[in-house]
Amino acid sequence: MEKQTHPEKDNQQIEPNGVVSNETGKDPKTENQGIKQVNEQNNGDKKPKSKRAMWIIIVIVAIILVLIALAYGYLQSKLNKLNQTEIAPGDIQSNNLSTEQTILMGDYTQIALFGVDNRSNGNYGSGNSDTIMIVSVNNKTQEVQIVSVYRDTYLRTHDDYFAKANSAYAYNGAVGGISMLNTNLDLNISQYVTVDWYAVVKTIDLLGGVDIQITDLERQKINEYIREVEQVTGVQTNRLQETGVVHLDGVQAAAYMRIRKLAGDDYKRTQRQRIVIENTFEKVKKADIGTLNTIVDEIFPMIETNLKLKDILGLAVNVGRYEIEGTTGFPFEKTTTSLAGIGDCVIPITLERNVSELHTYFFEEEQLVSEEVLQISQEIIDRTGLDIGTSDIDTDSYITGGEIDDTTHMSDPEDMDDTNAGNDVNEMDY
Repeated sequence: MEKQTHPEKDNQQIEPNGVVSNETGKDPKTENQGIKQVNEQNNGDKKPKSKRAMWIIIVIVAIILVLIALAYGYLQSKLNKLNQTEIAPGDIQSNNLSTEQTILMGDYTQIALFGVDNRSNGNYGSGNSDTIMIVSVNNKTQEVQIVSVYRDTYLRTHDDYFAKANSAYAYNGAVGGISMLNTNLDLNISQYVTVDWYAVVKTIDLLGGVDIQITDLERQKINEYIREVEQVTGVQTNRLQETGVVHLDGVQAAAYMRIRKLAGDDYKRTQRQRIVIENTFEKVKKADIGTLNTIVDEIFPMIETNLKLKDILGLAVNVGRYEIEGTTGFPFEKTTTSLAGIGDCVIPITLERNVSELHTYFFEEEQLVSEEVLQISQEIIDRTGLDIGTSDIDTDSYITGGEIDDTTHMSDPEDMDDTNAGNDVNEMDY
């Protein structure tokens, strides 16, 4: 039961002689009448105050809804700057994965990242994909894994056609590139982002550049490649004079990412690309709102993607918590050989073994590959004659930075006939 209070007694004191006195000196009867009037007045105000409180709540809710609408509209206006595409259900090919595999992959967000080089800024529908990466985000831990698929990897690019992996994008754009990844690697990717080198240059410049460890041979190659990067992007820069940890601007970083004709060939180049991406990612995490807003305004028009607003918001909400836990190249076990009409290719030894290892890397569970991958793997063996037991290329043995003369690199596809299927004639290689 609620304790009753007696205001008239609160101000009373008991004298030593036991007589009750009133501390206020007021007549208790008169004071009680005043209290009664106040109570009656308060009781009469209960309903109007309740109505006012309700209206205040309604107004607050309305303001929140308006702010949400404005924020959504603001974000939508930003996303409208993107070159957003629609991919119809069924356009992207994938293998018949087991229920267990499908459930496991549901805990990850995997996005294909394509870097195209068609020597024309903003044209994402054609050209070989100079960069092919799979960005895998663990939705529970926010850990990020990045895998570069070597562009010269000999795979089934479409239908029964086998060629270099980078030609799949030239054949059918992003749909062709994603389908190639899914069918050869037993993945279920449906989202992609495509950029060209101008977007990379601008993003790095807006973030204030990146600090990269470079060797003297890399410095020389960067200075060689800068000229064409300048021509393609229209952005000018200085030639490098220093080695060690060097602060690179956008053009210099792009030139560094393009280095191929040093020891390590494309294996080291994809590693350089991942190094720049990691450094750029860390700078994005620390960037202020103004910088990020500028990047959105200037870079979004240079990006093509099928990511929707909810997808981007879902990724952006945890951006500060993302940690790149590992980067690597695919295939893990490999060799090289020259194939008629195609040129030098990276051959997975075998595709079956590499796909199994890839799934362990991504999902931390060993899985059986699909029948489709088994068939592709056997076809690669039949076409190349290269199977288990073939000498594997140990890319870990390459000296960091490629401190070896560039006479040991794989023959460049641009040195071959431009009519060769799956070659790199449109790529800015040197």
